[in-house]
Amino acid sequence: MQLTPNYLPNGICLNVLANSVTNAEACYAAAEGHVVLGVLTKNYLSDEFAITDMRRYQAAVNNAVSVGLGAGSPQQSAMVARVAAEIQPQHVNQVFTGVATSRALLGQADTVINGLVAPSGEVGLVNVATGPLSSQSAKANIPVATAITMLKDMGGTSLKYFPMQGTAHLEEFKAVAAACADNEFGLEPTGGLDLTNFQQIAVAAGVRQIIPHVYSSIIDATTGETQPEAVAQLLTIMKQF
Repeated sequence: MQLTPNYLPNGICLNVLANSVTNAEACYAAAEGHVVLGVLTKNYLSDEFAITDMRRYQAAVNNAVSVGLGAGSPQQSAMVARVAAEIQPQHVNQVFTGVATSRALLGQADTVINGLVAPSGEVGLVNVATGPLSSQSAKANIPVATAITMLKDMGGTSLKYFPMQGTAHLEEFKAVAAACADNEFGLEPTGGLDLTNFQQIAVAAGVRQIIPHVYSSIIDATTGETQPEAVAQLLTIMKQF
């Protein structure tokens, strides 16, 4: 079972949501396998239900599963760690303070684990207070490079920058991308990305592994499914970067 995402030669792998196994299969095909399908733990009443269902997704898409929090919810951190430990997916979403627990429970170094940091409002700094308790406290704004080294200490693989609000934090994001490139660390831009603002800033900065999350903007409002045709369009864009 493959434990690492299937990146394009330029180091990009898409992350989109799937609301069913059928939808996951369609999006996986549209992305030619260069995708991890987000399945949110907040949608399940228990670990057991989540584990059983996510195994179905794993079988359908060659383990290209991303165990999600759900809008970056810090309250899902512990459940994400427990579920991921059981199913051993390719990708795990975590708040900053949950990364070490996830890596320890996984028991291997291959699965990608991101650590969520939030825009600080100041170029060069990110807010790492994204955990269940810390998110309720004052912001903890620290240099991006320091956040990256702390994530490395905890076994993290990439920095999840959320919520980006599209291009609202563009200058901050450029500094984040530069720091990830300098420190040979992955980057996952998240929040408000769509077909019109999907940019190659991280690629241009030299980041080697990039997993952009494109969620609500490509979901059909009627069915709740991610649109495979939009995934195919994003793949075309990514190949051009």
